[in-house]
Order: sequence, then structure tokens, then C-alpha cells
Amino acid sequence: MKFSKITARGQTTIPKSIREAAGLYAGDVLAFETEGDHVVVRKVAEGRDDHLQELSEALSEWASPEDEEAWRDL
Repeated sequence: MKFSKITARGQTTIPKSIREAAGLYAGDVLAFETEGDHVVVRKVAEGRDDHLQELSEALSEWASPEDEEAWRDL
């Protein structure tokens, strides 16, 4: 079992051994859901979620470095 702390901004690091075992790489999309008091994290296979792809394309207009800076501390 591996552990990771959640920051004040709700961020955490997935331990390297877990990333390697799950085949997770930078840029991968993860889906989160809860089952009782458990959090389930799943890798979204590329091209397998049309709604997510369309949403990502629609929101990409707000993905500039300037937008990231403006929203960082909210």
C-alpha cells in the first residue's frame, strides 16, 4: 500500500510505483467516483469517451497559460 497527502488545493501525487503498475503517463485523463467511503480512480482510455473528448475540445479555448495564471488561486 502506498500513501499520498492531499494539499490545501486538493492536489496529490500518485506514487511512481502505482503510476507504472497502472500504465499512467503525463497527459492521461482520470475518472473519479465514490463507492461508499472509497474513491475509485480509473484511466479513461483515449478515444473511448466521446462526451469527454467533445467537452475537452470545447474548453480548450480557456487553456492558455494566461488563463491558468488567472484561475490558479481561486
